[in-house]
Amino acid sequence: MPTGTAAVRDALAGIGTTLDEDGTREELTRAAARYAGCAAALLTAPAESVARYEAVQGDADLLPEPRWVAAVAAQDVGQGRGWAGAAPGGRVRPALCVAVATGDARFGMLVCGRHAAPFTHPEAEFLALLAERAASHLRHAREYARISRIVGDLQRALLAEPGRPHPNLDVAIRYQPVGRRSLVGGDWCETVRLHFGRTLLVVGDVMGHGVEAAVDMTAYRQSLRYIASADLPPHRVLRQLDDIVSGEPDRRPATCLIARVDPARGQITLASAGHLPPAVIDAHGQTTLLPVPVGPPLGTGLGGYEAGTYRLGRGETLLLFTDGLVEHRGEDIDRSLDRLARLRFAGEPDVEAVLESVLTRLDARHAEDDVAVLAARLHPRADAPDDDPAARGPLGR
Repeated sequence: MPTGTAAVRDALAGIGTTLDEDGTREELTRAAARYAGCAAALLTAPAESVARYEAVQGDADLLPEPRWVAAVAAQDVGQGRGWAGAAPGGRVRPALCVAVATGDARFGMLVCGRHAAPFTHPEAEFLALLAERAASHLRHAREYARISRIVGDLQRALLAEPGRPHPNLDVAIRYQPVGRRSLVGGDWCETVRLHFGRTLLVVGDVMGHGVEAAVDMTAYRQSLRYIASADLPPHRVLRQLDDIVSGEPDRRPATCLIARVDPARGQITLASAGHLPPAVIDAHGQTTLLPVPVGPPLGTGLGGYEAGTYRLGRGETLLLFTDGLVEHRGEDIDRSLDRLARLRFAGEPDVEAVLESVLTRLDARHAEDDVAVLAARLHPRADAPDDDPAARGPLGR
């Protein structure tokens, strides 16, 4: 038994150190076993015929039968404690059970048993204090879990799947939000089918993280899909998107890169709103960054977006990404991009393999920001003639 205010405070401080119910139960029984010199466990449903002890600390044979705990719980609900029970085998051993409850919230019974003398009244009072503290933290943990489920449902609703490209284009996408509990953030990828077999590829990065950024990300995606349906060139899509967003003062700024892929001509047309340049991995595994004209981020209302057109040959992979893929805190962005440009590939069979290789070699799992990456490659055609633009040599600049 702890004596003195400091000892009691230390005992209470060791309970509820996390927002995890199982962890709090373990901390409660560990503290009870330590300070009362006994075996301790939690019976979360004493009225159940198949009730079992959880978070057992010490020798489980010292604990009374669960049916005895159920009897105490039924007869002593108001006070929530009782002692003097029978251990397994009919032997009488000191036992004590305390309701783990706060207000109307009940989380089972703390059950203790030992070889030594019966539990004293001060011991019972102290164990009741531990149980009450644990109940308060268990209530918070349960409410936190409930809210987390709601947030998770909201995030999954926001995490809409990108559209499907035309069959003449192979596309792979990876999205990785920063933080263990986040499912979505401000980074996003999108694909939009256009006329004549062309596909619009988009990556964007809304300022900030978490659900708030994801809400704005969803608004950007919806506006983009609406504008893209008019089949405008990429720089005009950015211009109209900027006009819409700049008229909404609560909307967060965002960077965006748009690529219109035309497999029939073997070319891509790109426009950027403050976004990092794309990369192209050629058929020999060499990586090159494309010098795309860069305009201001979306939401500034400044406009001034321009487009650049480049060749995309058969076997070459276009890589669009957000800054989380390459950036390191405190590092110059040019150096970060150079790390990507130095990557060499050894004939990855498809865009999925390319993405996996990029993410692994740039250690995206430990990224300091949200990561969104899109890889695209012209789908090979068995009937393509020798002069098909998609079959020509390396990317033209």
